[in-house]
Amino acid sequence: MSGSDAPLILTAELPPDLHRRYTDLRTAHFPPERNYLEAHVTLFHALPAHCEDELRRYLARLTGEIAPVRGQVEGLMPLGGGTAIKLSSPDMLALRDEIAEHFRGMLTNQDQHRPRLHVTIQNKVTGKEAQALQAQLAGTIEPRPFSFAGLALHAYRGGPWEFIRRFAFRGK
Repeated sequence: MSGSDAPLILTAELPPDLHRRYTDLRTAHFPPERNYLEAHVTLFHALPAHCEDELRRYLARLTGEIAPVRGQVEGLMPLGGGTAIKLSSPDMLALRDEIAEHFRGMLTNQDQHRPRLHVTIQNKVTGKEAQALQAQLAGTIEPRPFSFAGLALHAYRGGPWEFIRRFAFRGK
């Protein structure tokens, strides 16, 4: 247990090849003074710290029953002042809905809504900078299938996230 009141972040884990590629893009294009993280797909932004023990037990049981979850890289996704890689995964969103239902009443306003699955590779830049990167990357992010390997739990500490635990999908 992390033993603090830091909000908990739950992410879906990309396969190693996509994680490396998108982390490299993030390193190259995210403002370095704000780039504390590797590539990630956020499912929940701020689960309450006091739920950590229950969340760990719940996720361990849940992921033990689930096979790696299919996803699809869709292409680039403009963020206004940034750029992301758009992903789709009805199965991951259904799993996220199941977790949200379990923790209903404890979610922040932001976490009560389904996220648009994506990997941010650039953020908090001007619209012009974002459009320039999107033009540069056009055609380099091809649609392709992949499988999420599991979930990862982190504590938010205002900058770098503290890794708590990985939950691999182990079902058939």
